Amino acid sequence: MPRQIFQLKMSLAGVRPPVWRRVLVPAGYTLDRLHRVVQHAMGWRDCHLHSFEIDAVQYGEPDPDGELALHDELDVRLDAVLGKGSRFYYTYDFGDWWEHDLVVEDALTADPDERYPVCLDGERACPPEGVGGPPGYQTLLVALADQGDPAGHADPQHAMLRDWAGPTFDPSHFDPDRTTTLLRRFA
Repeated sequence: MPRQIFQLKMSLAGVRPPVWRRVLVPAGYTLDRLHRVVQHAMGWRDCHLHSFEIDAVQYGEPDPDGELALHDELDVRLDAVLGKGSRFYYTYDFGDWWEHDLVVEDALTADPDERYPVCLDGERACPPEGVGGPPGYQTLLVALADQGDPAGHADPQHAMLRDWAGPTFDPSHFDPDRTTTLLRRFA
């Protein structure tokens, strides 16, 4: 029987302009493998806790202290809980609270000549870790756009945020080919 592939669109909630990715993943992946796909497709560094919510059920890494009531993500295959048209949620970093809306846009037959996962498309760079969630990211975008007054004097807070983000951070940049390489290497 040919393998089934899900086409997923993942969008970062509460962020404007939108940050999103479209990926192809095997439907037989478990949720822990999908976690790695989301991390590498979006550009996160997997430094924080995460969870999935599917049909009002929470999944993630089991909490050894039992404080979080999560079903074990290692035990759940995508095709057992999702199908074409399914919408579900992934939350990363419970401090900054990065919420991702995920939709299974299509269910396809695997191309025998293709390696999965694949990033088909996307838009904009992932926010830097530790920026303070969607509100902090919005503040960073304002700081990056601040060219200062005619004499070149920028708001000192904005200059500090630009320095923190670093000279290579470009919020408008996204490379699906590089993302596919990362997905195949690490997911």
